[in-house]
Amino acid sequence: MSASALPKILHLHSTFDAGGKELRCVRLINAWEREADHAIVSSEPDKRSAAQLLSSKVRVSWPKFPSLTGHPWPGRLKKLAAAMAGYDLICTYNWGAIDAVMAHTLFADVHKLPPLVHHEDGFNEDEAGGLKWQRNLYRRIALGRTGALVVPSHVLEDIALGPWQQPRSRVRRIPNGIATRSFAASPKRDLLPGLIKHKDEFWIGTLAGLRKVKQLDSLIRAMTLVPPDWQLVIAGEGPERAYLTDLAEELGLEDRVHMPGFVEDPAKLIGLFDIFALSSRSEQQPISVIEAMAAGLPVVAPRVGDIGRMVASDNGPALVEPGDQQALTKMLDTIARDPAARKRMGQANRAKAREEFDERRMIDRYHALYWGLMNRPKLAEHA
Repeated sequence: MSASALPKILHLHSTFDAGGKELRCVRLINAWEREADHAIVSSEPDKRSAAQLLSSKVRVSWPKFPSLTGHPWPGRLKKLAAAMAGYDLICTYNWGAIDAVMAHTLFADVHKLPPLVHHEDGFNEDEAGGLKWQRNLYRRIALGRTGALVVPSHVLEDIALGPWQQPRSRVRRIPNGIATRSFAASPKRDLLPGLIKHKDEFWIGTLAGLRKVKQLDSLIRAMTLVPPDWQLVIAGEGPERAYLTDLAEELGLEDRVHMPGFVEDPAKLIGLFDIFALSSRSEQQPISVIEAMAAGLPVVAPRVGDIGRMVASDNGPALVEPGDQQALTKMLDTIARDPAARKRMGQANRAKAREEFDERRMIDRYHALYWGLMNRPKLAEHA
């Protein structure tokens, strides 16, 4: 390609539904507008809700691509490698795209493939309780020729350098970032269809996919002891919806537990919460926690991944041991009854979010990494 042509970046996702890694990918693409042509692959074509958030100013295509799932036979991997030819950079995401990483390592020379950046953001239910040695071994081999392995958290950085045996020069820790100032505005109380926040009630809220690993049933069970003027709002979609709805009804909480579905712009919702709650078994550096901090909320959550490092020190006592239902319930009840503590934690969290997790730093670091690997000149605003 000519030096003047826009670089072509291929993004390989197992799904492109609106989750943490997908929303970050959208944020980066939108920030760079017409600096590059982006091709996005969702291995499950019907799962690409994050695409709704792409700016009309960006150049994005959705190419046909071999399935990212299947047995890693040489013939299949070679087809994956052939489909990656013709781009300037390949970006792969999480375990769901690891076969493409292996294909690149094995057949990059054959097909004259460009550099590859692999991104690891965390684990699903099958590795939430611990890493699988078979996957560790596969990752070690697959990552052998990557240009970089990007992780958002200290915990994942330690895993990359330890069990995955990646060299220090390959591993890049780039913390997630958001537009922190956009979370300062007061949201409308009738933002959600069919649900209005009344002045005499309080909301415990969370933003999460309705999946088993998120353990959202823990939050519903906790509501049995939280004061009755508190409501629980779980914003997100996923396969656990029916189970969670049935549980709320079984516990007599159907009037206090609300699941409004996926919310396109968290900045417009999260300010309605009075406490942000998390219950997941496996997190690394959840963007939703950063959003809650930017909105000035206290965070009640398990001490998993980097959450203990992320929140302000004033918020530290509100973190509990993972999987401890009693501790989670007690902490939500305690913070719900202490408005002074909520205010103190929230103010400290907002200050830390603005200082450490604003998106400008994240965008610049990704830009430097991607454009550096492509050996492309930096534009003035990213220099």
